[in-house]
Amino acid sequence: MKAWRINELGEPKDVMRLEEVPDPTPGKNQLVVKVLASPANFPDVLMARGLYQVKPELPFTAGVELCGEVVALGEGVDAFQVGERVIGGAALPYGGFGELALMEAATTFPAPEALTDAEASSLYIGYQTGWFALHRRAHIQPGETLLVHAAAGGVGSAAIQLGKAAGATVIGVVGGPDKAEVARQLGADHVIDRHTEDFVKVVKEITGGKGADVIYDPVGGDTYDRSTKCIAFEGRILIIGFAGGRIQEAALNHSLIKNYSIVGLHWGLYNMVAPELVKECHDELTRMAAEGSIKPLVSETLSLEEVADGVQRLADGTTVGRVVYVA
Repeated sequence: MKAWRINELGEPKDVMRLEEVPDPTPGKNQLVVKVLASPANFPDVLMARGLYQVKPELPFTAGVELCGEVVALGEGVDAFQVGERVIGGAALPYGGFGELALMEAATTFPAPEALTDAEASSLYIGYQTGWFALHRRAHIQPGETLLVHAAAGGVGSAAIQLGKAAGATVIGVVGGPDKAEVARQLGADHVIDRHTEDFVKVVKEITGGKGADVIYDPVGGDTYDRSTKCIAFEGRILIIGFAGGRIQEAALNHSLIKNYSIVGLHWGLYNMVAPELVKECHDELTRMAAEGSIKPLVSETLSLEEVADGVQRLADGTTVGRVVYVA
C-alpha cells in the first residue's frame, strides 16, 4: 500500500515521504481498516518534530485519528465486523495517512451515521477532548461564559459547538478575519481577532467586568498569562495544550488571590484509566451529531498526495477548521 512515512524527525514537509510499504497485519485486539478519511492534528506535527509525549519508533506513518472501513480482524476482536464503518485512534506505526491503517479495538467506535467520512474522522479527538474538558473537568453550566482560544482550529472549533450545546455564551479568539468568519459560522456569540484587538479588554467589556467563567486554552504561553487577567471569580482555566510553543509556569499566588482554578485535561489518560467514560462520551457525541447540535467543520479535503502539504500548513498556523485526507 501507499503511505506517508516519517523516517527522520523535522518539519512535516521535510520528513514526510509517500512510499510503498507492507500492508499492516492485525495483532491481538487490533483491526485493519481501509482509510476513508483522516484529519491533520497538531500531535501529527509534534510527532514529526519529535516533540510529542508519544514518540513512535522510526519509521512510522502519522495520522492519529481516522474513519475507516474494517477489512481484517485480529484475535479477540468480536465487537466489529468486516465492512463496518468505524472511527477512532490509529495504532502507530500504521497511522491514518495511508491507504490502510491499524486500530486498537479498545479505541475504535462505530462511525455516527449522521456524519460524512470526513466529518466522522474529525469527531474522535477534538470533540472527545472538548466534552471531557468542559463537562468532566470544568463542569460548565448553562448561562456561563466560555472563552475559546484558537477558536477556528480543530479543538477550538469543537469547543465552540460543545459550549453552545451546553447553554454557554461563547467568545472565540482567532487570528485574522478569515478565522473570525469561521468562528462565527461555528456559532460563537462573540469573536475577537487577536491581531487587532486585546482579548482581555474585550472579554471584560462583554461580561461587564466579570470575566469568563471557563477559558479553553490549547495555546499556552503568553495566551495563558493574559487569560489570567480576564478569568471570573470561581472561574476555571482549562489547560488543553501548548500550540504556542511555550509551556507556561502558573503563578499560584495569583490563582489564590483571584479565586480561580487551573484545570488540566489529559484526554488520552481516560482511555487507560476510565475507558467506560470514553464510550459514554462517544454515545453522547453520536446523539448530538444525530440531532445536529455538533458537526465538525471540514474546511478542506486532501488527496493522498496532498497530505504532507496540509500537515505543514497546520504546523504553520494557516489552516482553519479541519483539513482532512479523504480517500
